[in-house]
Amino acid sequence: MGRHAMAKLVLSMFVSVDGYIEGANGEFVPPVWSDDLERHWSGQALRNAGHLLYGRRNFLFNKEFWSAADTDPNSPAAGIAYAATMNRLPKTVFSRTLSGDPGWNGTLVSDDIAGAVGRLKDSVAGDLYLFGGAGIANSIMALDLVDEYRLMVTPGLLGSGKRLFEDGIPRVALTMAGVQPLDTGAVILHYRRG
Repeated sequence: MGRHAMAKLVLSMFVSVDGYIEGANGEFVPPVWSDDLERHWSGQALRNAGHLLYGRRNFLFNKEFWSAADTDPNSPAAGIAYAATMNRLPKTVFSRTLSGDPGWNGTLVSDDIAGAVGRLKDSVAGDLYLFGGAGIANSIMALDLVDEYRLMVTPGLLGSGKRLFEDGIPRVALTMAGVQPLDTGAVILHYRRG
């Protein structure tokens, strides 16, 4: 059996027009959901993903949301076609405060982010999708480990909160790989290192 190609790390996150991924009080501000968004955003990511990467808060939020699809037929996740894929895919959660087994098919990494990402890139079939949050996204960007950026720019201004791109990340030349406007007014921007 031949060796697979090295996995790419794809940063895949929502961001407001003014660059924020959280509101002023740390609240998650999700995009308006639609079949179009599910097809072009979530569906595309999960077709290519072999492993998911999260920071602690985002991991715990997603674990609670998606796990309910398996146990609660009334949960909002229960009707989403790719809920089983979200629950099945292996995950890495980066955290200095969690301990033990994080559950949800997850592995905990508390230090050596670059080493952990390097090992995953070398061993995972499919791409690594980094779904956030801001802290781990900026740590991974500062280490210059992102191969592709897949950003959904949502139609709104938050005015303040947590920015996606903080000071301290390296300058990187990018090439446009795709643009997909959605029926919700959001736009998916896809860039590759270039």
